[in-house]
Amino acid sequence: MKKKNTIADLLFNNRFWKSVFRHDYPDNDLSRSEAMTSNLFLHIQSVKVHTNTIRPGYTLGLGLISFYLFIILTITGVLLMFYYIPSIERAYNDMKDLEFAVSYGIILRNLHRWGAHGMVAFVFFHMCRVFYTGGYKQPREFNWGIGIVLLILTLFLSLTGYLLPWDQLAFWAITIVANLIGTSPPESILGASLRYIVVGGREVGQNALIRFYVMHVIVLPLVAAVLIGVHFWRIRKDGGISRPAEE
Repeated sequence: MKKKNTIADLLFNNRFWKSVFRHDYPDNDLSRSEAMTSNLFLHIQSVKVHTNTIRPGYTLGLGLISFYLFIILTITGVLLMFYYIPSIERAYNDMKDLEFAVSYGIILRNLHRWGAHGMVAFVFFHMCRVFYTGGYKQPREFNWGIGIVLLILTLFLSLTGYLLPWDQLAFWAITIVANLIGTSPPESILGASLRYIVVGGREVGQNALIRFYVMHVIVLPLVAAVLIGVHFWRIRKDGGISRPAEE
């Protein structure tokens, strides 16, 4: 008697499935391991982890929350780019159109703005948790350094995005930051040169806006995405998330 094929057999045993995933349906430990190691988005994660590392009260999920906020900021940022033009004549009006003219625009902008505030806070709290639990110790010193760089990148992402609405608050805040860069170190040619590079001139204007825009939407997110990937990969290579010493 001929055996009838189930929907699962038709779905997971055809040539297309095997050409994409190259393994059977993950219904046992071996196939689950193959699914993890052969997938581009999953291979940086460990196949198995210690039960203590997934205790909610130990990690508080701060690292994953920071990563999820980065994804939300990336998606909302791309959507905002459809309506925003980095021009001193149009930037402020574009922000107002997002609030009052574009359907659900104010929700989109607030998701991006509050997501940015949340990412700064959660990355900082994540660093505090790692330090408190000794996650910076051997063999995780390199990954701790990557985390510090990611914290700095998060702060720079927040700073570069601060100017983009081109309102009075943003304009004078960036003016103060530019003046601080110009006077640090005091009376130094280096400080004046750094200020000129950041602002793109002697005053905060169109050159500063376009430079902050490019840094905010291209340079810093790309660097952060690469370092986040390395950060996750090193967590796996270093034996997973740090955990209390076992008796």
